[in-house]
Amino acid sequence: MRAVLAIGVTELRRFARDRSNIFFVLIFPLLLVFVVGLQFGGGGGGSIAITGADGQLRQELTQELDGDDVSLNEVADAEEMRTMVARGQAQVGLLIEPGDEDAFAAGEPVQIEMIAASGGNAPAMTQVVLTALQAISLEQAELAALTDQGVEESEAAGALEQARSGVEPVQLDVVNTDEISQELGGLGQFDLGAATMILLFVFLSTLSSSVMLIQSRRLGIQRRVLAAPVSSVSALGGQLFGRWIIAVVQGGYIMVASAWLFDVDFGSIWLALLIMGVFALVATGAAMLLGAVVDHEGAASGVAVGAGLVLAALGGCMFPLELFPDTLRTVANIIPHAWGYEAFAQIQRHAGGLADIGLELGVLAAMALVLVLAGSWALRRSTARAM
Repeated sequence: MRAVLAIGVTELRRFARDRSNIFFVLIFPLLLVFVVGLQFGGGGGGSIAITGADGQLRQELTQELDGDDVSLNEVADAEEMRTMVARGQAQVGLLIEPGDEDAFAAGEPVQIEMIAASGGNAPAMTQVVLTALQAISLEQAELAALTDQGVEESEAAGALEQARSGVEPVQLDVVNTDEISQELGGLGQFDLGAATMILLFVFLSTLSSSVMLIQSRRLGIQRRVLAAPVSSVSALGGQLFGRWIIAVVQGGYIMVASAWLFDVDFGSIWLALLIMGVFALVATGAAMLLGAVVDHEGAASGVAVGAGLVLAALGGCMFPLELFPDTLRTVANIIPHAWGYEAFAQIQRHAGGLADIGLELGVLAAMALVLVLAGSWALRRSTARAM
């Protein structure tokens, strides 16, 4: 066991020494989580940034917008507001000029500058803002109508407030009958992207580590390992553990970083780690098989990147499985990524437990067993051939 651990840790250290991994392992996955979140991000609420003069108009608008489904951010200046909208941190930005406050106080028409983002919940948040402005305009019109009839402004405002408090507000429950909207509607903006990027990069990084197996065989490292007092089983176990620990480190990093930076909710963290660990075994077996059957590092690297991206695309990591046509959805059933996608969907969207993802974990475990056995057999033959 000590030999297995030592070989595995050595493989992880060799992988970490590759400086190209600083970008492709640490930075690039989080960039894609952000991009996928902007494109397919769900969530029932949204964010509005408001800035400008502080007066009666802003106070009433803030009061109207303050609700459970809206996150209202009061920012310091217009530049910060525009930056938040540009970065997707707010779907709508509002700028209230001092002249707007003066016009509102005088009962004159007001034009507020509003900037909407290009996607996400921007249309819905725009409608929320328009509804709030209409409500404020109606209140001002009611107040003006009473004061024009000779009622004192304070008395008119009190009467209107008393009338509103005695009327039950109309409640509108919107039920979306579209199955895809229902399936993706409960997700946070970056939840889908984080789960799919874990699957994509766990498989891609692990498959790319097959290059180290070819280098070890070409440089005679495997021969020296077998010449030491280490059994062939321990040597193969060390390679297996090395590939698996690379996959787990990659997946764990994406999971922690996305939860910290993007507030991603994975449901049960322990079940998420279990899914990642089993999927990492699938990637480990594929990496060992590729490293055993290919004799050139460049060819292995090309196959790893190409196969990793194609399988990820077919498995729903670049486009949600729910949007696949029926034929392609059937093809996805032979891709391990699709089963990992379904498992994450169960725990993220439906608060699923271990029993709910039993089928997905069973299929992934069967795939891992087949690939690990085939990879170990091929790697043992390639090592013997190299000697």
